[in-house]
Amino acid sequence: MDINRRSVLRRAVQAASAGAAVALAAAGPPRHLLPFADHGPTTPELPALALQGGALPAPLPPPPVVRRSTWKTDEPETQTQIDRAVRVVFIHHTGDRNAYGPQDVPEILKSIYQEHRENQGWDDIGYNFLVDRFGTIYEGRLGSTGNPVVGAHTLGFNRETMGIAAIGSYDDGIEVPAPVIDAMARLAAWKLGTYGFDPLAKAELTSNSSGSRFPAGTNHTFDTISGHRDAFCTLCPGDALYAALPRIIERAAGFMHAAAPAVNAAPGGPGRGHFAGIPTGSVLRRPERSV
Repeated sequence: MDINRRSVLRRAVQAASAGAAVALAAAGPPRHLLPFADHGPTTPELPALALQGGALPAPLPPPPVVRRSTWKTDEPETQTQIDRAVRVVFIHHTGDRNAYGPQDVPEILKSIYQEHRENQGWDDIGYNFLVDRFGTIYEGRLGSTGNPVVGAHTLGFNRETMGIAAIGSYDDGIEVPAPVIDAMARLAAWKLGTYGFDPLAKAELTSNSSGSRFPAGTNHTFDTISGHRDAFCTLCPGDALYAALPRIIERAAGFMHAAAPAVNAAPGGPGRGHFAGIPTGSVLRRPERSV
């Protein structure tokens, strides 16, 4: 996916300065939405944004996220696996029907959960987050809102990544609603920014499964916001949503770069840095079944 990143960033910052970031910070969530607090980096060494002066934009506030308890009342017995960071966001679509109302979404989420549990054999829903056609963000895999949780969304590349799925089918000729673009961009900007990654940048990941596009043990460089098909032989996220990735990236960059630089990244080697004042150490819960 070729993007003129310099022009994208310029347009994004201009758009954001016109009020996008203000709207993000000012919008108060409805009663059933919870803006969770993220724990931030959990290791002293995380790659930093390549910005002038070695500074990172101030962390974005989390977007409103519908509580998992609104669609999932009982929780899996196994605990989630916490990773170091979110370095790449993979965009998906669920393949469900597009003609649904807000009241239908909890049942759709339950059906996806059951399919992932019963047919795929996973302990939980694979996606970290899901977005309905109205732009509402739902917490998917348990703990994803507060931590960089390892999901089951992109075979071979579930480590240090996050999966966001648009509820519906976005094949060629189907218009992607603007609220979906906006919600995915806000979510990606928040999570990537929390761990020091730029929506306009790239990140190198190592495949851990030859079932992906790349043999196990090999490295591949992805845009920090990529499509499922970039890492796996699939049509997901559909031609229409895949074609919308540049818009998602531009919006995410606008949200992130509108924030004034506030966190300094000290050198830690080529392309790397560390965050001053961030406690070191992490807590790794009992891993779930490998995906």
